[in-house]
This record gives sequence, C-alpha cells and structure tokens, in this order.
Amino acid sequence: MCICYTFDMKQINRTIAITVAALGGLAVSAGVSQAASPIAEVVCAQTGDLYTRLETRMGSKRIATGLRGREQIMEVWSDNRGEWVMVVTYASGQSCIVAMGEDWMPVGPAPARG
Repeated sequence: MCICYTFDMKQINRTIAITVAALGGLAVSAGVSQAASPIAEVVCAQTGDLYTRLETRMGSKRIATGLRGREQIMEVWSDNRGEWVMVVTYASGQSCIVAMGEDWMPVGPAPARG
C-alpha cells in the first residue's frame, strides 16, 4: 500500500535534489528513464535501507518520533546543517520520505506528560 502526497516542488526542490543525490538508488520507478520530479524517484524503501542511507550518506540522525495510529511511526531526521527529512515508517517494514526541508531549529524540550 502506498500513500501519496502532493509537494510544492518549487519550495523544496533544492533540498530534494541534494537528498536524491545522497540517497540515490532507493525506490526508483520501474520503466521510467527520467522522473517528472526528484521526489518521484525516492519515496519508499525497506526501513533498514532507508535508515542506513539517511545515516551514512546524509549524516542525519533521528531527532523526533511519534505514533500515527497503530501501524505507523512519524520520524524527523536532521543533520548538522539543519536539513531535515520527515519519514513515515510502517509496520510492514517499509519507510517513506513524506517531506523534507532546511533550517530545522529545535525549540527546546517537550512539555512534561501527565
């Protein structure tokens, strides 16, 4: 099952191009020699493969997670340059990049639960 999202490519094209180059080879569309947009080439991969690429090729670390229902985890990954990637990880073992950008700024600790 694939969940598709619409992106405003003009706003995130630079970051996507950098990420595509860094993650190259993940979830390339079969039979298409050139995709309409960079995000079309890098959408989903097996979770371990995607994590390895985010960590080793982009230098990113997972900085935030949250549950989205019973079978999905939302994750934010960021590097020391402030570039960030939002990933949804499914219980099936598949993970998908759903958003990316730049200038990530932590705002402090989360409020105490209670």
